[in-house]
Amino acid sequence: MQSYPLLTTPDSKMYVEPLSDRSRLIWQRGEHALIGVSAGNGYFNQDRLTALMEWAEDSFAKVDVVYVDTHIDSMLIADGRVPESAIRSVKATLKDVRRRIRRALERLGPEAARFRVRALSEIMELPIYRTVEKQTDRAIEEDEEFSSICETMVHEIVQHRPGGGSDVTAEQVHAGLSYLKAEAPLFVDSPSIFGVSTSVLLYHTRTPVSQHLAQQTTGFCAAQGQAYVVVRPPSLATSDT
Repeated sequence: MQSYPLLTTPDSKMYVEPLSDRSRLIWQRGEHALIGVSAGNGYFNQDRLTALMEWAEDSFAKVDVVYVDTHIDSMLIADGRVPESAIRSVKATLKDVRRRIRRALERLGPEAARFRVRALSEIMELPIYRTVEKQTDRAIEEDEEFSSICETMVHEIVQHRPGGGSDVTAEQVHAGLSYLKAEAPLFVDSPSIFGVSTSVLLYHTRTPVSQHLAQQTTGFCAAQGQAYVVVRPPSLATSDT
C-alpha cells in the first residue's frame, strides 16, 4: 500500500498512509479530521500527541479530538481489578489524558480554536450518533463479515492491554465488545456525526475495522465521505504499535 510522507514543519515530517484511494482523495481535500485518543494507551505520550495535533492543524480546516472515557472501568474489572480500584484508575487516567490534550493545544496558539475536544460520552448523547449506533449495532449482529472483523478487533484490544495474553476470558470479550461498539459509529460515519461532508479518521496504526471499512464496497459499508489515514512519526513508520 502506498504511503504519502507530508512535510508539516521546516524540520519535521510525518508518515502518512491512506488506507484506500478514496481515503487519499478525501485526505487531500483537508476538510475535517477526527483524532481519537484512547485513554491509557501508552502510544499517546505528550510528544506524539503534540506532533499529531500540529500536523492535523496544518492539514485540515477543522479538527475534532475525541478521547475515550467509556467502558474503561469494565475492561479493568474484566482484567481482575476490584471496582473501587478500577474507578480510581479511570479517574487518574482521564485526568492525565485531558492534561496532555490541553498542553498539546497550547502549543498551537490561536490555531487551537479550530479544534473541538470532547469525551466520547458527550458524543454518544448526540441524536445523530445514536442513529449511526443503531445501524452499526445491527451490522455487528447481522452482517457476518463485519461481525467477524469486529470479533478480531476485540481480541486485539484485549490482548494488547497491559498484562494481556493469549488466554482471553469471556468477561474480557464482553467488555471489549462494549468498548468497540461505543467507538464503532465514529469509524462508520464521522461526517454525519460531526456535521461535515467528508472526514478523515486519524490513528497511529491500522486496525481490522478501519482496514475493512476502507476497502468495503458491498454489504455493510462506511459513509461515502468517510476516510481512514494512518499518521505517525517517521521513526515508527514501519511499526504497528
